[in-house]
Amino acid sequence: MEYQVKEIKKGINLHLINNDKFKTNLVSVFLTTQLNRENVTKNAIIPAILRRGSKNMPTQEDISKELEEMYGASFNCGIDKRGDNQVLKFYMESINDAFLPEGEEKILYKTIEKLLEIVFNPLVENDGFKEQYLEQEKNNIKQAIEGKIDNKARYAIDRCIEEMYKNYPFALYKYGYIEDLESLDRIELYKYYQELLKTCKIDIFVSGIIEDNIYDTVCKSSEIQKLEDREPKYEKMTLEVIPNNNEQVVQESMDVTQGKLILGLNIALDNPDMQYDVLIYNSILGGSANSKLFQNVREKASLAYVASSSYLKAKNNIFINCGIEIGNYEKALKIVKEQLDQMKQGDFTDDDIEVAKKGMIDAIQTIDDEQDTEIMYFFGQEFSDNKLDIEQYISRIQKVTKQDVLEIAKKVQIDTIYFLRN
Repeated sequence: MEYQVKEIKKGINLHLINNDKFKTNLVSVFLTTQLNRENVTKNAIIPAILRRGSKNMPTQEDISKELEEMYGASFNCGIDKRGDNQVLKFYMESINDAFLPEGEEKILYKTIEKLLEIVFNPLVENDGFKEQYLEQEKNNIKQAIEGKIDNKARYAIDRCIEEMYKNYPFALYKYGYIEDLESLDRIELYKYYQELLKTCKIDIFVSGIIEDNIYDTVCKSSEIQKLEDREPKYEKMTLEVIPNNNEQVVQESMDVTQGKLILGLNIALDNPDMQYDVLIYNSILGGSANSKLFQNVREKASLAYVASSSYLKAKNNIFINCGIEIGNYEKALKIVKEQLDQMKQGDFTDDDIEVAKKGMIDAIQTIDDEQDTEIMYFFGQEFSDNKLDIEQYISRIQKVTKQDVLEIAKKVQIDTIYFLRN
């Protein structure tokens, strides 16, 4: 596997992942912009409208027909939140040219051409997006927003984040807000989209068996040529810990049979390199079946159906997630806090460190087993000044010591305790 980044224009980069493990090519376009309350709903609906049709493929049927003629290529899009940024994501996957019948037109070039057209040359009617498409996608986004309560575990984590980051951009929901949908106007939304393309960070990824002239092909695209240099408006990862709510407790009632206990933890790091130590800390705390949370809250005390933790690198937070009987709230919270205290006291072994390292390295080594996972790994590097390739990532994990993890444990503070109950 070979990875290269080449600048197309200022603020627009082409990422080439030359990997012969796959029989497909995956082309991705990411538009990254700052999260803010004014535009979060607009950003969420734009990919949904763009997928409906472009200038030369004005309907989804037209797009599907083109994909079918490309040996059954596939297209998808979506919205994501990465730190204090919102990311509009577009993907097109097609068979690798090496596996086409001899004499057939190369599919990779067409894949790039069609995806760039969908993203940068949408269907426009009378100076705006197509009214029918906008209204239909308003309803779809509304359903997505209303449906966030259906997954109670995900809902509880989102609510903890909202309370933890109240009045900060990271609290915003990636799909936006229902109250903003009605005011969306097709002409004004199209104007906003045009402005977005002038200011956002643009990353184009091509993964698969790649020829040397792909860079020239992308640069010569009419869709790329009409884009301008820019100082992209986006936020890089920071070590600054913004929230400081000092164990605020938020309880919310809903018709649930199982309580959801979420603890949002802050970690004030001295340098970006310590984030790799946090990964091992989190694995020992709650990131595996051997973890303290799993063994003590779930297995020994039988207080939780789920007891785990996850590290959010973009904000230097760990979120502890427990699914518990509602009456076990106090007991479960007490044992969770005990595990945090034990980590601070160094109550873990060198063997725990080695087991965590092995699990982490095994996971890292699977990054290039899936094209989309590989792309997202390298895309994530764009938000950090501490960029590592996969081998360097493994090497850094191998260097973590018990003392490193103990230093992390001393920096962990509970910010918010959220409990969803009936």
